[in-house]
Amino acid sequence: MRGIRESQETRDDVERTFAAPAPPRGRGFAQTWWGKAWLKALEETALDGAPLATGRRHAREGAVGAVTVRPGRITAVVQDRDGTAYRSDVLLQRLSEEEWDRFLDMAVDRAGHIAALLDREMPPHLVEDAAAAGVELLPGIGDLEPECGCEAWDHCAHSAALCYQMARLLDEDPFVLLLIRGRSERRLLDELHVRSVARASRASRAGGARAGGTEEETPDAQAAASEAAGVDAVTAFAARDILPPLPAPPPLPREPGQPPALDAETDPSLTAGPSSGADGPPEMDADVLEFLATDAAARALRMLSDALAPDHEQQPMEAELTLRQDSVRLAAATSDTRLLARLAAGTGRQRAELDLAVRAWRLGGAAALAVLEDDWTPEPEALARARAALGTAWEDGDRPLLRAMGAGRWSVADTSAQLRYGRDGRWWPYRKERGRWAPAGPAAHDPAAALADALDES
Repeated sequence: MRGIRESQETRDDVERTFAAPAPPRGRGFAQTWWGKAWLKALEETALDGAPLATGRRHAREGAVGAVTVRPGRITAVVQDRDGTAYRSDVLLQRLSEEEWDRFLDMAVDRAGHIAALLDREMPPHLVEDAAAAGVELLPGIGDLEPECGCEAWDHCAHSAALCYQMARLLDEDPFVLLLIRGRSERRLLDELHVRSVARASRASRAGGARAGGTEEETPDAQAAASEAAGVDAVTAFAARDILPPLPAPPPLPREPGQPPALDAETDPSLTAGPSSGADGPPEMDADVLEFLATDAAARALRMLSDALAPDHEQQPMEAELTLRQDSVRLAAATSDTRLLARLAAGTGRQRAELDLAVRAWRLGGAAALAVLEDDWTPEPEALARARAALGTAWEDGDRPLLRAMGAGRWSVADTSAQLRYGRDGRWWPYRKERGRWAPAGPAAHDPAAALADALDES
């Protein structure tokens, strides 16, 4: 799958974002009847064929950005040849709860449909059977409603380009159509499974009643039959040796997915800046939200990669970062001066202090940050080991003149170099810059090697 999917199953605002695919070369936009039916609804709706031709050209030239699909709406940014970008949306009415009930009942009634859907396949005759049940899955003439930043009142080149790109997505994954109509893939399959099990249970109880010569069951009898239809834990556990092995995990994505696009219906006043005053609610910043979403996707991919690595269960768990530590981690991942200023202000740091913290983080993560910002007093045994290491690191004639500057810190006389002793027993080189002690290199187990780095930097 080319994009990412985020879902909140308690609501219908599930959305998927697909990265912009490579422009199509030497073929039509739609190869399957799903995609062709989508384009037919577009081409038979537009009053003017010129925007459609321009839209096809835009789509072929790769002018359509990432496409976000959510119930009732698809969204993308489309660029004109002069580089002007427009946000374009195409709306399609969501199915009602009653229509979804009819669709699910129809699918459960037909064994072929439910088997195909549970295998993540969309049989072509599903649309015909759904239509017979009064549920139209594919859009008809006039069903695709455009909204575009160019303020065109009908389908423009930008909404047309988005529709042509959408036809390609439907070719690859027809479940996207059901998402636009209001159901995520996971929710749809879960509901199909529940209805299928319930129907099988009812059929089993009905068969038992007929075999026993009774037409109706009391509530107690129904409850007993329901319990009898289950499998006790001992039996289920005993079957573990005859069950097939679990499938191999899917391959890791090569890179994190793109963050979802912000909802076009959001009040613009909610994306204006970092605050709205003492009396109003806090305002959201679109750039900040996109940055956090991108960071979350990158961390999720790294965590998944670690989880699938050999012997992962034997590795120690990472310590949870504090708010101040995590702010430095985020600052190390961006060069946006506005975001850096907000991170500094949010953690009570001056911008120069945050820059030093970022330098430390890039040298050694949370351990290096602690050496920079935390005051700590080594235990007497650790301090004794540190002093012994300093005493044996140089020959008698080469030993620099070290002056203790507090617990675990020694400065070199007549230089701007300093050694700091970390909680993990390693030594960190520091130098003085503009009146501040700053990290000068990575940690070393040998204090002489660390001090050489500090003196070289000096």
